[in-house]
Amino acid sequence: MGDTIVAVAGTLLGGLLTALLQSRHSRETRRDERAERRAADLRAALGALVAAIGDHRRAMWHREHLRLTGAPQADCDSARAASRTTRSAVTAPLVAVSILEPDLATAARTAALAAFDMRGAADLGALTTQRQFAVTATDDLVAAAGRALSQGD
Repeated sequence: MGDTIVAVAGTLLGGLLTALLQSRHSRETRRDERAERRAADLRAALGALVAAIGDHRRAMWHREHLRLTGAPQADCDSARAASRTTRSAVTAPLVAVSILEPDLATAARTAALAAFDMRGAADLGALTTQRQFAVTATDDLVAAAGRALSQGD
């Protein structure tokens, strides 16, 4: 009878240990899946943000170049409308990046503002300087994102 009790207790403890290990493994798997999904979402948001900032930077260059070179008002108005559209396209990915990786919020905001700040350039030289600053700010964001993503691996 004592052997039977030991055998039953051993079987129950073995089953309990197996269930415990499976539960732990399942939690780790779900945690890994969430981390992978978050990293994929961050990469997508970063790609969208960098593209949107680039589009806006080009639109602002075109708009301000037209203004500074005395282009017809209709051309300037069309370029202004286009730049408003590209500026709006920056908002959603900027928010997503800032939420998904708060450590990138400052670099993301700096890159976006650098493109926004191209408006109202005093002359073509200033426009060129502002454009280069915007390119550099975007490059800095990409570098910071690379560091953040490599730390998550």
